[in-house]
Order: sequence, then C-alpha cells, then structure tokens
Amino acid sequence: MSTKLEEFKKKQKKELPEINPGDRVKVYQKVKAGDDERVQAFEGLVIARKHGEDTSATITVRNIIEKVGVEKIFPIHSPTIEKIEIIKRGNARKAKLYYVRDKSRKAIRRKLRAKN
Repeated sequence: MSTKLEEFKKKQKKELPEINPGDRVKVYQKVKAGDDERVQAFEGLVIARKHGEDTSATITVRNIIEKVGVEKIFPIHSPTIEKIEIIKRGNARKAKLYYVRDKSRKAIRRKLRAKN
C-alpha cells in the first residue's frame, strides 16, 4: 500500500527552482471559468514556505493590490500550477516573514535587500 502512495507522490513532484522567503515570484496558475481554461499570473513576495520538499509543500505569496494586502497559499506541486518564475532573490533573515503584513512597501524594500 505504501509503495503505491510513494509512486503517486513521485509522479506528482515537479522540478522547481529553489524558492525561499523574501523572494519575489510570479506564479502561473490554471483557472477554469466555465468551459474555458486560462492561465492567471500572481506576482508577489514569498512570506512563508511550509512542509519542506514533500508533495504537500506550500508557499504563501503576498502582494498589495489597490491598497489592499492579498495573500494566496499555493501548493507548489499541484497540477494547477503551471510554473513558478523567480523575479528577484531576497535576503531574508527569518524563515517566516509575517511581520511584513504591518509594513509599507517602502519599509519592506528597505528591510529585504536583494542578493548580489
């Protein structure tokens, strides 16, 4: 029984770049609207990565859209995720960046300097 589960997990895993908190990413997700299927992009700051390298691994991406903070949790090995593109690498000192919820964009940029 466990071999079937391991086989399924191995089939589900995708080859993805290393994603860390503080990175600016663009996630392309397949969205179904009626009979149509399209790809929708969501760009933002990775504030958390959970569950390691397992198939249940997730990332939390935050962006400010029209002065409202929007957070989405993406299961990175899901079949609905088409690709994840890293726009800018960040240099975060913490594993979970939940404190950025209370900061402005300018304060976040100052805190998270880009890696060289």
